Amino acid sequence: MDFRLTREQIELQKQFRCFTDEKIAPYAQQHDEEEKLTDEVLEYMKQSGYLGTMIPQQYGGTMLNMVETGLLNEEIGRGCASVRSLLTVHGMVALGILRWGTETQKDYWLPKLASGSKIGAFGLTEPLVGSDAKSVSTSAILHEDSYILNGVKKWITMGQIADVFIIMAQLDGKPTAFLVERDNPNLTIKPMKGLLGCRASMITELTLEDCRIPADSIIGAPGTGLSHIALTCLDYGRYTVAWGAVGTAQACLEASVHYARKRKQFGRPLREYQLIQKMISEMIVSIKAARLMCFHAGNLKDIGDPDTIMETWAAKYYSASIVNKIASDAVQIHGANGCSRDYPIERYFRDARINEIIEGTSQMHEVLIAMNGFRTI
Repeated sequence: MDFRLTREQIELQKQFRCFTDEKIAPYAQQHDEEEKLTDEVLEYMKQSGYLGTMIPQQYGGTMLNMVETGLLNEEIGRGCASVRSLLTVHGMVALGILRWGTETQKDYWLPKLASGSKIGAFGLTEPLVGSDAKSVSTSAILHEDSYILNGVKKWITMGQIADVFIIMAQLDGKPTAFLVERDNPNLTIKPMKGLLGCRASMITELTLEDCRIPADSIIGAPGTGLSHIALTCLDYGRYTVAWGAVGTAQACLEASVHYARKRKQFGRPLREYQLIQKMISEMIVSIKAARLMCFHAGNLKDIGDPDTIMETWAAKYYSASIVNKIASDAVQIHGANGCSRDYPIERYFRDARINEIIEGTSQMHEVLIAMNGFRTI
């Protein structure tokens, strides 16, 4: 299996890296301190076309393949984990509509999502429901020509700026997906502050109180919310998170190498000490391994191999694990400076921790990976 990039993909990778260095990374500390994305960065993302990478050109998107989508998420993740989270949830909504929406829904929403004139967010998690997604308590009932939704959603990434939400609710006891617009008068959006990491992910709690939506707001068929829509969207989410974790790990590595070159102790640069070299070498090898797992998962997606779901679980699990080890070692290399906001390592350390929770905890991934192993080995 050949994981070498084509000439076009190498050029794309350079483009993504340059964009991140110029338009994303300089704002990352401000994002963290203010707990929101700047208007400038949001505008850069819209103008770049990167919000439409999962949307076909017929709807105004740029439609990258999955390996290229991964490269984009790695580079944006290297610059700012919170901006990268926008790619995930926005992409999940666009993909859900693309795969399972009606032609009317596609024609209306996809061009707007591709241009960034509308931002999407994914409403699955609830105060008492996380990984056990089938147990969502938000309800939906059909009344005349409308659905009426009641419930609370929590930890909704980009909810503070989203224009449309995919909301999972129980319809006659069956998980079903609905499109709910921000301006619905019975939808309350409450910002959540003080997060450990990815502080500019603009997370919210959503409250739906007799929230009436048109009957044509349903996505897919009743009862397919988890088996079809959520499965598709969460697989995409896990894949992009895996690549984003590789990007944060790469940022830790680059910062550590730079610091070890210039920092001196006992008259010698840190890079000359074998214990520092050991940490750097472990970072390099772990990142290479995680990146190859992500490449493998992406390649399987591009050729339509169903094993990609399992390989995405593995890639997300491993990438989330190694980024935490790498970020911890990066703090150690930086010493007290690694605990200071004067250096980005402190932020990388906090952002890294989030990867073992979002889009399925590491423990849930262990269960899924083990169960698959028992079935197939």
